[in-house]
Amino acid sequence: MPKSQVRKKKVYTPPTDVRPTATAATRKPSPVWLPITAVALIVGGIGWLVIYYLSEQAYPVATWGYWNLAVGFGAMVASLVLLSRWR
Repeated sequence: MPKSQVRKKKVYTPPTDVRPTATAATRKPSPVWLPITAVALIVGGIGWLVIYYLSEQAYPVATWGYWNLAVGFGAMVASLVLLSRWR
């Protein structure tokens, strides 16, 4: 049985007007402080909520009442915003 021939295809190159101007390789890497700050915010937010619940709403700040929940969850949301900028 004869062997089939292998066709050589040309490498596709998109037109220059369609190419994106900034590729992933040209983007700068994230600064070192970004993931460190994001992890600190996550740990801080969880810690704030754990202290709030374990102290039966007496700590971290008793006069804030349920706003302590907003502080804890706000810190965690802020960390998610930071992590969305991480490359």
